[in-house]
Amino acid sequence: MAYPTGVPTKITQGSAAQGGIGASTLRPDGTLKVTGEFAYSSDMWHEDMLWGQLLRSPVAHAEIVSIDTAEALALPGVYAVLTYDDLPTDVRHYGLEIQDTPVLAHGKVRHHGEPVAIVAADHPETARRAAARIRVEYRELPVITDEASATALDAILLHEHRADHHVGHVPHPNIVHRQPIVRGDVTKAAERADVIVKGEYTFGMQDQAFLGPESGLAVPEEDGGVHLYIATQWLHSDLRQIAPVLGLPADKVRMTLSGVGGAFGGREDLSMQIHACLLALRTGKPVKIVYNRFESFFGHVHRHPAKLTYEHGATRDGKLTHVKARIVLDGGAYASASPAVVGNAASLGVGPYVVDDVDIEAIALYTNNPPCGAMRGFGAVQACFAYEAQMDKVARELGLDPVEFRQRNAMEQGTLLPTGQPVDSPAPVAELLRRVKAMPLPPERQWESSEGADVRQLPGGLSNTTHGEGVVRGVGYAVGIKNVGFSEGFDDYSTARVRMEVVGGEPVATVHTAMAEVGQGGVTVHAQIARTELGVTQVTIQPADTRVGSAGSTSASRQTYVTGGAVKNACEIVREKVLEIGRRRFGSYHPAWATAELLLEGGKVVTDGGEALADLADVLEGEAVEVEEEWRHRPTEPFDLRTGQGNGHVQYSFAAHRAVVEVDTELGLVKVIELACAQDVGKALNPLSVVGQIQGGTTQGLGVAVMEEIVVDPKTAKVRNPSFTDYLIPTILDTPTIPVDVLELADEHAPYGLRGVGEAPTLSSTPAVLAAVRNATGLTLDRTPVRPEHLTGTDRK
Repeated sequence: MAYPTGVPTKITQGSAAQGGIGASTLRPDGTLKVTGEFAYSSDMWHEDMLWGQLLRSPVAHAEIVSIDTAEALALPGVYAVLTYDDLPTDVRHYGLEIQDTPVLAHGKVRHHGEPVAIVAADHPETARRAAARIRVEYRELPVITDEASATALDAILLHEHRADHHVGHVPHPNIVHRQPIVRGDVTKAAERADVIVKGEYTFGMQDQAFLGPESGLAVPEEDGGVHLYIATQWLHSDLRQIAPVLGLPADKVRMTLSGVGGAFGGREDLSMQIHACLLALRTGKPVKIVYNRFESFFGHVHRHPAKLTYEHGATRDGKLTHVKARIVLDGGAYASASPAVVGNAASLGVGPYVVDDVDIEAIALYTNNPPCGAMRGFGAVQACFAYEAQMDKVARELGLDPVEFRQRNAMEQGTLLPTGQPVDSPAPVAELLRRVKAMPLPPERQWESSEGADVRQLPGGLSNTTHGEGVVRGVGYAVGIKNVGFSEGFDDYSTARVRMEVVGGEPVATVHTAMAEVGQGGVTVHAQIARTELGVTQVTIQPADTRVGSAGSTSASRQTYVTGGAVKNACEIVREKVLEIGRRRFGSYHPAWATAELLLEGGKVVTDGGEALADLADVLEGEAVEVEEEWRHRPTEPFDLRTGQGNGHVQYSFAAHRAVVEVDTELGLVKVIELACAQDVGKALNPLSVVGQIQGGTTQGLGVAVMEEIVVDPKTAKVRNPSFTDYLIPTILDTPTIPVDVLELADEHAPYGLRGVGEAPTLSSTPAVLAAVRNATGLTLDRTPVRPEHLTGTDRK
């Protein structure tokens, strides 16, 4: 049988990358990526493959009156056209938690861009032309776009026959999930407050904007199954949703991770996986689907836009008395990860502060807006934007320095969260704020030189809009708290298979997991763990696939903790088995085999005193040791549906930012000069990768502060800007200097004491930038992203 090109191959890391835990080992795929040689999923090719294409709805809410595929089927080169009625089983919906998303629209469409039909043809242009020839008659319906229209007494129900487990505790069927957090007595606490500050905030819809579009290749197998090569964040979650729709047992749907060009949560849900498999099985030929950028904006979920209302109270000496909040998240047409996002927004909605009296309500709506789900920060980002704006307001009312006010209320190890859960590992919130404030400020007026203004350093940049006139500087601070790992009682585990054997006279470790490498550097860290635990130089990382047990999702900052923990655990078991072989073969030659603490280091078995007892190559001669083991972190529990109390999270991460901005107050242009960060990472397993993650998360937070927003027409629920021409993301010219101060305070419950890194910097960078712009302009600025018209006042004209 022919195999596709561009299939991931095993990566062997040897003498060029010998570092163990704590070393800044270079990524094994790094050179391939920067030279353009790395094979992404969109690069995959099969000699006789067809091309798949989707037809999407041009309207956001409508009944489907009829679908006519005859003209499309008559086009030469077309092999198949499928609609809902052509699906092979009665399982025709999927979803991460709630199976409410149709594989193809049936009866009605619920959002702009919803898939209605799929086509397979022998050329991508033929497939596109065939999709355009499918005739669909729609009868448009009123759109639901906000809380008022979603929860009105006469509101159209987006999902008329809801039967999921959340429907019993929500006040309206168009509310996906509701989570209150109630602790203490807010009413009585407000009576003690000398200052009460209220605020209403709006957070825009952000796109993950990964550069590699959704793509995959489905290859039919001789046994009637299918092999899907796919860019995803969670192979086994995809498998769980795909197989029932195809009517196949799970072992006949084989999945291999192909090259992933970024994810940030947007690949946690299915996109074209089922569609490619359906077409491959229908035609008997491999089918490749690659979205263009326009399709990609409709092909994955986005960050929930939010409306947030907050009330903070404080005493004259700068102590918070209470927090009251209501957080309304727009989940769009389908549930996706909305229930879990609600749980995060509610449970982390106070921020990293000590507050005894709390009353928070968080909900997610069903609307006809684009579906929203997982994105880096996962509910905590929206809340952080609001509560940090509130902290600045309260500090100003009290006449206190905003950093000092935060430090007076900062949580620490032992603090009880509003959920009643104690923080049982270091929580250096005050120290992070101290460190980030102590960093040297960048010089004033950096654009000035003897040769005139360097416009690249000014707001507006190379558009040459100013030479410094009307430009003012501002400085702002923010700090955030993010949970690590899956929460609320979810069985969060990972699986690792580790093999140790002699190859070419040298001991080699092979690590096989189903972890999705989406850029976070897991393949590098797994090799570092194997070197540390097994004392070898050569480590081979097998491609991720479903031949090994689940590794869970590459999300929630969990992979280094959970899959890294699984690799560490499997390596420890392998080590003990290797030592057992050594004792059996060589134990009679030296008493230390029986009495000493033995380690594997430098390709040898050594005592804890450093004495070498044997070469690993001799110990393993003719034998191989292989284990596959699951590993779990400490259990969590669901939040109470009335009070929100419960030990819902396993770990927390903290980051603080200081933003320095310069604002052209006449044109409303913002230049972020510096975005400094201090973050506790527990233990930096790979310091270079840690700093890269912090800088990347910081930049994503910068984007939603000043430019990134999917604009949805409130009258039609149509997306107005599905392109990188109109949806702007930071380029290198927009990205400031990002100095990073890494603090390492070990979490004794985690492998090596590590703490999940990737999400926390995305939280506090956004409110820090907004705080700096407020400091520069004196404006309130209660929404993000901030646009020029918000700074010039022209939005009110």
